[in-house]
Amino acid sequence: MVIIGITGTIGAGKGTIVEYLTSKKNFKHYSVRSFLLREIQHRQLPPNRDSMVIVANHLRQTHSPSYIVDQLIKEALLNNQHSVIESIRTEGEIISLRKHYCFYLFAIDALPELRYQRILKRNSETDHIDFHTFIENETREFSSTNPYKQNLKKCIELADFTFLNNGSIEELYQQIENVLTKLSL
Repeated sequence: MVIIGITGTIGAGKGTIVEYLTSKKNFKHYSVRSFLLREIQHRQLPPNRDSMVIVANHLRQTHSPSYIVDQLIKEALLNNQHSVIESIRTEGEIISLRKHYCFYLFAIDALPELRYQRILKRNSETDHIDFHTFIENETREFSSTNPYKQNLKKCIELADFTFLNNGSIEELYQQIENVLTKLSL
């Protein structure tokens, strides 16, 4: 059983990698975002990026820096099939995932303007923001030294494989396939 974690900047294409792995390679998807949205709904908070950050940080501080991913790992291990966990945002989550025999971390990035256009197109409830807010959100999540808060920069640095997604979806698929071939998947 292989577990792939996905990290990266907002709107870079994490979901596109997940879709490729689930549809072409039969991976089971576990989503940090879905986990948090369920918790946000339970707490009767607005379903936006601020609530996601607040709830995620609270869960990490209350339990452990890897708490959310640990809950998803438990589900993945019960299913015992290749799994992809999206979206890894703290070093603690990576440390926990690295305890598993076959774990690889994929990171993805793209130009900020392109990423912003992508989030506008996906039109999720957390994406109804202007470009300035988009950049502020990313900056907030990019380099915290607090182990209970997001540090995308550190997660990207720790990745086993990094994808640059400034081109077409077909180009991204080819990058993914090249890595999967290296991993014999």
